[in-house]
Amino acid sequence: MRVGVPKEVAPSERRVALVPDAAGRLVKGGGFEVVVERGAGTAASCPDEAYKAAGASVADRAAVLGQADVVLQVQPPTSADIAQYREGAALVALSLSGGDGSLVRQLAQRKLTAFSLVLLPRITRAQPMDALSSQATVAGYKAVLLAASATGRFFPMLVTAAGTLPAARVLVLGAGVAGLQAIATARRLGAIVSAFDVRPAVKEQVQSLGAQFLEMTIEEHAETAGGYAKELSEETHRKELAFLATAAKDADIVITTAAIPGKKAPVLITAAAVQGMKPGSVIVDLAAETGGNCELTEPGTEIVRNGVVILGPVNLPSTLPLHASQMYAKNLSAFLGHVVQDGRLRLDFEDPIIRDTCVTHAGEVRKT
Repeated sequence: MRVGVPKEVAPSERRVALVPDAAGRLVKGGGFEVVVERGAGTAASCPDEAYKAAGASVADRAAVLGQADVVLQVQPPTSADIAQYREGAALVALSLSGGDGSLVRQLAQRKLTAFSLVLLPRITRAQPMDALSSQATVAGYKAVLLAASATGRFFPMLVTAAGTLPAARVLVLGAGVAGLQAIATARRLGAIVSAFDVRPAVKEQVQSLGAQFLEMTIEEHAETAGGYAKELSEETHRKELAFLATAAKDADIVITTAAIPGKKAPVLITAAAVQGMKPGSVIVDLAAETGGNCELTEPGTEIVRNGVVILGPVNLPSTLPLHASQMYAKNLSAFLGHVVQDGRLRLDFEDPIIRDTCVTHAGEVRKT
């Protein structure tokens, strides 16, 4: 089976779907033929020569897309790319959201079997394929570095000849993968860290990283069967906003990571809460791409309101392209090992991994 890896063309995307090591393992241990577009890994510090040394071949884009049995990508393909895919081929990408559904319909019309890894079920045997978590790890880490760069203070307590400087106080909202990585990174830098999540079950994880867990009485069940946070009732959300506004007053850094799958990100920091924060405070909103956890966030932009710096970064994993690509490549390799057997796709739609991630197959749209 021939695996094609095209260069990502989305603006500011520096990741690549397969790094040379992963390509080599597929060639030598998986029985795959891997073809990589020229320059596909350059932005992720993966030169063409490294792919060749690993046993992969390098070709132009038309050959990669038109001759592959399975195409591996990070971002969704363009309409022009879809037209070049071999009819009946397979595609695996991190996300295949087309907004109005036009992209998915094009994939179906081309009779492509397309998989979206953001739809992967949260079950134990799917963990090696969990690209959403691997990329969230990168985002949580980088969010703290952005905050450290934007703040006017040190993170750790420092005792100097000029006096003692207190440690920065960091508040992390949301204790999923990104939030936990943000907590761990801020603690490594010496900050005093507290965290909030509507799911009481994450308290132990937060405390194990050396952070304080802020507890608020929530009378409703705030967690889905899959372990994600779910949308709160209007009354409970009002209480949550008041609770977080008080917590944010004492914070030097606020990092927000809260998301509800398939929905707009919940607002956790209102404009009024920002006004109550100390001048010089910093908010890094990791939910900027899905509406923002801060009411004032502007995606892709740094703004200042009432002396508070608000960062709305987008596609943070792409800013650490080498390690982000390495993790994503391992996720893809594990997924390929699950869906391909004896050189052919194994499409058992009773299997939740295949059933939940398959967006189009045999000319039909299975998920929008």
